[in-house]
Amino acid sequence: MTKKRKYFGFLSDRQFQIVVGCCLMLFLAFSSVSMVSYLFNSEDDNKRLEKYEGLVIKLKTANGNEIAYIKTQMKKIKSGNGNSNNDKIEKIENMCGYAGAVIGRKFINEWAGLGAFFMLAFGFALAIKLIGLDRIDKTPIYKIKIKRIKIWKSFLLLSFLTLWVSVFCAFVFDNIVANSTALKYGGEFGISARNFLDENTNFGTVLVIFGSAFIFLIIAFSSTIPFMKKILVKSSETDFNKKPKFSFRKKKNNGDEKSVKIGDEIVPEEWVDFKIDNDKKTPKKTGEIIIEDAQNEEEVIEPVPETDFEREEKKTVENVENLPPYDPRADLSHYQFPEISLLKQYPTQNIAEEDKTEREKKIVETLKTFGIGIKQIFRTIGPTITLYEIVPAEGVRINKIRNLADDIMMSLAAIGIRIIAPIPGKGTIGIEVPNITPKIVSMFDTIASKKFQESAYELPVALGRTITNEVFMFDLCKMPHLLVAGATGQGKSVGLNAIITSLLYKKHPAELKFVLIDPKKVEFNIYADIERHFLAKLADTEEPVITDVEKVKKTLNSLCKEMDSRYDLLKLAHARNIKEYNEKFISRHLNPEKGHRFLPYIVVIVDEFGDLIMTAGKEVEMPIARIAQLARAVGMHMIIATQRPSVNIITGVIKANFPARIAFKVSSGVDSKTILDGSGAQQLIGRGDMLFSQGNEPTRVQCAFVDTPEVERIVHFIGDQTGYPTAFELPEPDAPESGGDFSGGIDMSKRDSLFDEAARLIVRTGVASASNIQRKLEVGFARAARIIDQLEAAGIVSGADGSKPRQILVQTEYDLEKILGN
Repeated sequence: MTKKRKYFGFLSDRQFQIVVGCCLMLFLAFSSVSMVSYLFNSEDDNKRLEKYEGLVIKLKTANGNEIAYIKTQMKKIKSGNGNSNNDKIEKIENMCGYAGAVIGRKFINEWAGLGAFFMLAFGFALAIKLIGLDRIDKTPIYKIKIKRIKIWKSFLLLSFLTLWVSVFCAFVFDNIVANSTALKYGGEFGISARNFLDENTNFGTVLVIFGSAFIFLIIAFSSTIPFMKKILVKSSETDFNKKPKFSFRKKKNNGDEKSVKIGDEIVPEEWVDFKIDNDKKTPKKTGEIIIEDAQNEEEVIEPVPETDFEREEKKTVENVENLPPYDPRADLSHYQFPEISLLKQYPTQNIAEEDKTEREKKIVETLKTFGIGIKQIFRTIGPTITLYEIVPAEGVRINKIRNLADDIMMSLAAIGIRIIAPIPGKGTIGIEVPNITPKIVSMFDTIASKKFQESAYELPVALGRTITNEVFMFDLCKMPHLLVAGATGQGKSVGLNAIITSLLYKKHPAELKFVLIDPKKVEFNIYADIERHFLAKLADTEEPVITDVEKVKKTLNSLCKEMDSRYDLLKLAHARNIKEYNEKFISRHLNPEKGHRFLPYIVVIVDEFGDLIMTAGKEVEMPIARIAQLARAVGMHMIIATQRPSVNIITGVIKANFPARIAFKVSSGVDSKTILDGSGAQQLIGRGDMLFSQGNEPTRVQCAFVDTPEVERIVHFIGDQTGYPTAFELPEPDAPESGGDFSGGIDMSKRDSLFDEAARLIVRTGVASASNIQRKLEVGFARAARIIDQLEAAGIVSGADGSKPRQILVQTEYDLEKILGN
């Protein structure tokens, strides 16, 4: 692997790829001009090239005097300067000179004929791929959208076209104008292939050429067969449609009442409200039926026409049935996940064998000094901690060993030890001792591990490595919320960065959104560049990371409103959780016209929770508790971190709703009990050493180290790619009942800038839905929903009534303009 990187590493260098792509692009442009020019000057260019090649052959056998003369003639053919005594020497007519004539003859006559242009097309595709133009959705100057190029697919497609066009041109053109021009339209390859087919298949040549073309269309384009079916069905239906589907016959009776026979039923004539004018083909409403003269006193009347709404709805249902599954990643289909090379790789460190055995001896000697016998001792070496499992002799009390923690620590000269007496599920007592030379657990090794790469978790989080040196992972969806606590400088910020990094490496921007709350204003500011990819915020918030306490309150209330909205959607879809709901939406079982949408996961991360509780108190605690209690099923998860794990910060309400907890080193056993409901966190050694608990025995984990430059590289890698127009917009929180001129809880003095345009759109189209506004005005769903609320407050549309569409209360645009004018 090292040798490959040493000798071939330059191939993956971005600058090298761009330079090669540019050179290839210039060569292909030159070749294209040469070949086009050769098509018009092939006869003259061939004569001069043959004469030039003849002079080259003569030059090999010429004497001293003849050499100078032959070289002069060769220069004249290339440049066209001067005339000989016997004949006029003209220069090559190709626009690109001698080199262009050689390239044109080589590509067209000697190779693939007109099919050679597809060879150039593949070259251009390869050049675009090398330069990276296909990774940009829109170029900044011409706004040209270039689709992402797949090299192998382009190679196979254009290779077939090169060969097929060569054979086709040789079969059609070279047979007709075989001796009249020096240009070979099929090239040597096409002529050879045609001759082979003629000799072996005779008339079968036509079948081979056109049959292969038809097979190619079926393989290359999935719409070929449906297109053919459509043509055949349409042609067969043409005669059928000439016959009437229904016959309305007038029946004479003795009564005064006029009646019409519809099938086997006789109904009053007044029941027929519509008639189609056969000349104009437009519906006309009439009070009574219009009967035209006919030979048998029968009239054929078309059925009642469908309304535009019915026709549109029928078309929508048919289109949905034919559509492929919804792809939530389609809007950012070119998005690339962060590369593993963005993370730093640290060298591996091994613990000396002498240190291991020496510590074992000291533990055994210390315990013997206090009269404790040991049957066996095992060791498990982790990155920063070594676990020694001892099997005590019969009759030894466990409490006696637990009370010797300080004595063992002094004999080993260790920073701190932790005794697990007994280890759950085993008949041993564990003594965790810090390593003399701790090993750095890098985020590189954690992310690159097979366990993380092959993980099928919905929200996979890789925290670090356990004492057994295994990658420690959990699914945030199953937690479902996480409490992180620890003293200052013990690794909380690095732990939060490790959680965010894990999710960024696994999830697409369409599937995950973060709400970052940072009262300190400096911890999460580094993630501002991925605002349009992964962050969610209120529409009127300028900063992507929420730092102001008042905006924190609004954001938390907005998340509660989003949670309630999601539960309403789940109820309408008959889904129990977000996974089932999204599966139904992807399979197109849910109609976006009724408000349904793809729901991304939302992870709320709150740093310095203690500061928020001190400044806002219940206004922050209650929405957090409500989200923690209910939001799991709708894909909203919370992670709160604090450096003050006291009972007035981590209250009973918070603890009850945060079953998963991470404890870094704390200063006292009381704080450890506040976090974990048990001691142990005060005995950690710091620098990322932590205990993870999920309602059972805590697991000791060494947190993966991800430095700030690594996070910056990941953020810049994502931020440089094309993102959404704005951050994911959260719904506007419910306004207070007092203060300001409110109408139905909406401040009409702060109408959206698109309010008037949206109102005209709804009255004109007759469809009052947020998804309609979202598509037509190209805005986010949250903004469209806010506009609908404002239209409801203005009395333009009715309130929501479950799954039923809203009614439009203003019927004409004239009435609407009156309302907008006021």
